[in-house]
Amino acid sequence: MLDKFTASVSKALTWSLGHKKTVLGATLVLFLSSFFLIGGGFIGTEFFPQSDRGEFIVQMELPKDASIEQTNLLTGKAESILSGKKEVKRLITTVGQTSEGLGSMLSPTNKSEITVHLVDKKERNEGSNVYAARVKKELSENLPGVIIRTSPISILGTAQRAPIEVIVKGPDIDKAMEFAEVVKGKLEKVEGTTGIKFSVEGGNPEVKVQVDRDKMSALGLNLQTVGATMQTAFNGNTKGKFRQGENEYDINIRLSNFNRQNINDVKNLIFTNTRGEEVRLDQFASVTESTGPSQLERQDKSTKVSVQAQVVGRPSGSVFAELDKQIVDAPKPAGVSYVFGGDMENQSEGFGTLGTALLMSLILVYLIMVALYDNYVHPFVVMFSIPLSVIGALLALALTNNSLSLFTILGLIMLIGLVAKNAIILVDFTNQQRALGKSTRDALMLANHARLRPILMTTIAMVIGMLPIALASGAGAEWKNGLAWVIIGGLISSLFLTLVIVPVIYESFDKLMTRFGFNKEHEDIGKLMVAPYNPAHAVEEYEKDPMKHH
Repeated sequence: MLDKFTASVSKALTWSLGHKKTVLGATLVLFLSSFFLIGGGFIGTEFFPQSDRGEFIVQMELPKDASIEQTNLLTGKAESILSGKKEVKRLITTVGQTSEGLGSMLSPTNKSEITVHLVDKKERNEGSNVYAARVKKELSENLPGVIIRTSPISILGTAQRAPIEVIVKGPDIDKAMEFAEVVKGKLEKVEGTTGIKFSVEGGNPEVKVQVDRDKMSALGLNLQTVGATMQTAFNGNTKGKFRQGENEYDINIRLSNFNRQNINDVKNLIFTNTRGEEVRLDQFASVTESTGPSQLERQDKSTKVSVQAQVVGRPSGSVFAELDKQIVDAPKPAGVSYVFGGDMENQSEGFGTLGTALLMSLILVYLIMVALYDNYVHPFVVMFSIPLSVIGALLALALTNNSLSLFTILGLIMLIGLVAKNAIILVDFTNQQRALGKSTRDALMLANHARLRPILMTTIAMVIGMLPIALASGAGAEWKNGLAWVIIGGLISSLFLTLVIVPVIYESFDKLMTRFGFNKEHEDIGKLMVAPYNPAHAVEEYEKDPMKHH
């Protein structure tokens, strides 16, 4: 079988050497077409591949005025629904606290989280992200009035930061929120997004007191006195202390619950001015009920609002690309701008760094070969084998539905050293034969025939060694699958194309060097290439006495 394969490779090489332009043109088309797989959406991009770790977090949010008891009651109902599912192995519930942002310090009474641990991946029919989306829909139908979100679990055990994030910056919160609403509407139409929310939550009930400073001054009051009195009346004042033996207790002075029930109690709050007169709050201030954000965020001295979303079934890079097309021309209020955060920010930085590493590795490989060959042209011929591996690597990603991520780019960097090995073997053996007096074409044919077996053996060994990683299906296996498929695809394409393309490139450069006088020691041998060439005779000569050609 190997003999038949060797004969086929020899015929292919003979034809390729006689049709160099056709072969190089077809290879160039293949190379450019492989990049079309990325541009055409067949290969997505993302910072880290989505991984099925068998766990996720269910986040529940009730209305702002909900008590901790109400939150606990509805969270218990959600627990009952989840516990009845055969895919759920364990639940861990926290009421009145969240694991994202500043939630753990704010301790909101209207929020809760349920960490869901699923059975092993082999015992269920769906991935954890798809299952989480289905759970979210079911809980939303059974718990009306409760906002349900699901989120993957990060390596720290908390809710993972949203991979999709659009940071909207503006001169004030109202203008930023206006455009953030537009972004949210566009994001809801993008396929694969779920759990869309703002980083700044609105709707917190509050009593807004707008003081008229002129009236306040006319009534003999100042802002410091008004603020201190309201602070004591509604929040309390604990400056006073009570000592009993060795113990010390805070004395909290504030209005009773009966006098803190509604907005009228705020309006009727009494102040004493410098003249000893009593003045009600509504005499110099407007008191209204309203809602406001729970927190304010700033970036680069501008008000910031982030629109965040989780991704299900699509690479985050593809979602960003589609979203950017929809909002790039959307009208924005004066002074409002936006940037992409989340995975896109990490992806830009990570891909840029790895791109630099890829370029540096190419330069270092070339320089090392220049030092070893003591020649600048032959290492350049070897470098042509590297683009040939990219064809198979990208095709393997497309066929296995993997995306271009941090790990797959690392696989491309690894390929530089792995695939250059085949070309080095061919070029080195060709140089040995030419030193013995063979013509360039005879030397190439002999090298192709003599080095086919070691090239096949090393390539097949590496491909088989990568198969367990490529086919792994355990928790977190998605992170490594893409890297293995890149190496497998690159090795296979390089195996077949290097045997044909590298000899074609070698002979083309050899003719150019001879034409421009850089190859004088082989001029006489080059003239022999004009004579009729019989590849079968060259192979037969090698088989008669292999040691003669080493």
